[in-house]
Amino acid sequence: MKIRLDKNYALAMYRHANREAMHEALDLPLARSAVDRDYLSRSLPDLFESLASLASTRILPVYDGKVLLTGAANDPKPELRLFNTDEITSFEYLAYLGKTVGAAELPDDSAIVLAVLEEESALAIEPNLENWHVLRRTGAGLSDLGAGIYAQALALYNWNRTHGFCPKCGAATELIQAGWVRLCPTDAHEIYPRTDPAIIVNVIDEHDRILLGSQGVWEENRWSILAGFVEAGESLTAAVIREIYEEAGVRVVEPKYLASQAWPFPYSLMLGFTAKVDPKFSGTALIPDGEEIEKLRWFSREDILREAHELLLPGRMTISRAMIEHWFGGEIVSATEKGIQ
Repeated sequence: MKIRLDKNYALAMYRHANREAMHEALDLPLARSAVDRDYLSRSLPDLFESLASLASTRILPVYDGKVLLTGAANDPKPELRLFNTDEITSFEYLAYLGKTVGAAELPDDSAIVLAVLEEESALAIEPNLENWHVLRRTGAGLSDLGAGIYAQALALYNWNRTHGFCPKCGAATELIQAGWVRLCPTDAHEIYPRTDPAIIVNVIDEHDRILLGSQGVWEENRWSILAGFVEAGESLTAAVIREIYEEAGVRVVEPKYLASQAWPFPYSLMLGFTAKVDPKFSGTALIPDGEEIEKLRWFSREDILREAHELLLPGRMTISRAMIEHWFGGEIVSATEKGIQ
């Protein structure tokens, strides 16, 4: 028997999500949320018709993976532009994102619905395409509500965009369960949203330095910590050990979980770890894999301080930036922020 979650439980889940966002003093923008996903309501008949009749329901439009903001794109605290139900009547499809809980912007239990728009519908509500934004670099200041629904909406959008056909027979699938399941009409095969787990690691040597790498396609002096997808049948800790050796030629031990956050570009879950260089291999030469990683370097805190004005570190929306600053022990103002400003 299905049991509907009460409001107290929903609030507890919201608080748990925000504790994860600040786990170990890491500021993880896309781990925050102010939404009870209310998954049991997804199977309700005529759900969207019922939500459309409520004055409290808000619509989040997404066009070509982009959203609208209430202010400027470079606002340090951007706010998603939400619409009343009568303001958006034409769309490609809808998905139910849940109801607010503890949000500063809206009363509790306000329903949030994703509306994916085609070009004509998007231009009808905002004709200037420059006002439609991808927040990959500038979304770190989103509120708890904004961060939660942005990550959820974009991951759903990207999944639906690439999974319109049944992987078994190739038939076009149809959306059910309020936008959360795709159904094959041939054999009733159900396809669920995809999430790709990826580990990302602070590798620390015996001198307490951090290992950063640079990809060949990046700008000069752009650096980040190492990451990679978890392979089939592989544990997270095994993935940490394998990826670091493959990308850097470094053997690591004692992988320890730090925190996680969604990365909906397109639909990844980033799982942050720390790991130490195996003492038996201390001093081993760094060997970039030559495919993804072109350059590798150990950085001390003094190196970061001295070179911060030249270093292009990951944006503040990423878990990688939060993990680097966690190791560093405070905020770093790098050339990345100067470029955004």
